[in-house]
Amino acid sequence: MPLILIVWSVTVKPVRLAILGLGTVGGGTLKLLQENAAEIARRTGRDIQITHVGTRRPRPDLNLEGIAQSDDLLSIVRQDNVDIVIEVIGGMQLAHDVMLEAIRHGKHVITANKALLAEHGNELFKEAEKHHVQIAFEAAVAGGIPIIKVMREGLAANKIEWLAGIINGTGNFILTEMRDKGRPFADVLTEAQELGYAEADPTFDVEGIDAAHKLTLLASIAFGIPLQFEKVYTEGISKLTAQDVGYAEELGYRIKHLGIARRLPNGIELRVHPTLIPKERLIANVNGVKNAVMVQSNPVGETLYYGAGAGAGATASAVVADVLDLVRFISTQNTPDYVPHLAFQPNALADTPVLAADQMTTAYYLRLDAEDHPGVLAEVTSILSAAGINIDAVLQKPAHDQGRVPVVLLTQPVLEANMNKAITQIEQLPAIKAPVVRIRLEALNSQ
Repeated sequence: MPLILIVWSVTVKPVRLAILGLGTVGGGTLKLLQENAAEIARRTGRDIQITHVGTRRPRPDLNLEGIAQSDDLLSIVRQDNVDIVIEVIGGMQLAHDVMLEAIRHGKHVITANKALLAEHGNELFKEAEKHHVQIAFEAAVAGGIPIIKVMREGLAANKIEWLAGIINGTGNFILTEMRDKGRPFADVLTEAQELGYAEADPTFDVEGIDAAHKLTLLASIAFGIPLQFEKVYTEGISKLTAQDVGYAEELGYRIKHLGIARRLPNGIELRVHPTLIPKERLIANVNGVKNAVMVQSNPVGETLYYGAGAGAGATASAVVADVLDLVRFISTQNTPDYVPHLAFQPNALADTPVLAADQMTTAYYLRLDAEDHPGVLAEVTSILSAAGINIDAVLQKPAHDQGRVPVVLLTQPVLEANMNKAITQIEQLPAIKAPVVRIRLEALNSQ
């Protein structure tokens, strides 16, 4: 009797998406999903169907055929024919409300909104866990660099000791121009705004707030702690001068605006500030609007991740990568062993304290504006020595501006509280004619 083979054909439903926001990132995401639809289906085994877009203005340049359009975002996330909501509207209150509504209606959410997650992520992640849905946020940090996935998955076997990142392209562009061309901060900022690298109000970029949001997310994933944006020490680059950028170069350093998170025996440092780093380090040579994140972990050691930190293509790439992850998650019947939002099991997040600013330890670049007469440097070094601060290098420039002498000192690492006291005493010396310029210094070695 011949063998009869019966093949059952099973139709797998497409996964249905709503894209909220059709700006640079939302439009780029829609285009990428449409252009790479066949490749995405090959990778996931499922078709992707965009059923809704949330937008307040027409986009004749986009292919929106067959896609429902509305400016009622809360209504969109309640629809039965939406499985995944992509939130790229930005801002805080509306995005928060939309995400909560989506989660409570059983929708998975993808977001690029680092500010929202840094400030409200603890609440949102808890709500997502309660409703058994996922919030994916690769695009929230460093654009096209898959640093979230690297730290949550690729380095999952490691104990992360510290990380340091150039995680704001606007600030990096400004510092690169100041160093290469000796231009003042205000001049370069104007150009950055003209080029579209900086907003009309550049505060979030140049004062470090954007980087602090991103560092908050990275630190929680690195150390398994709740999100604590309010505890990040944040200092911008608006007070940096071309003079200090040039002196740093003479001493073998470059100034970068870094986000640094470090695990110490007594707590965790979270800080964003201008930083001198040795110019032979790879991260010191990340220029223009590029981003980079260096991670020191045990046992793998030092790793560096570099690429485009913003822009339609880079950010859309990260958003669509999250789409693929969530489609696979849905396709495996929402298996409960999905990677936790902050890499550690929610009930295993640690209450490790975040150190106050004066408890941080770092080396320093100090520039003094002193009268040109004997004994001034001896008075300064005496104050530093009494505070237990050792000097690594001294750079004294020719006198200028009514006989004043710029003196630059590099110190060894010291507790910030001790440096604060020493600077207060130095500024009280009669020969010191201006506030001391202080920039932190990091070797970024494995120690």
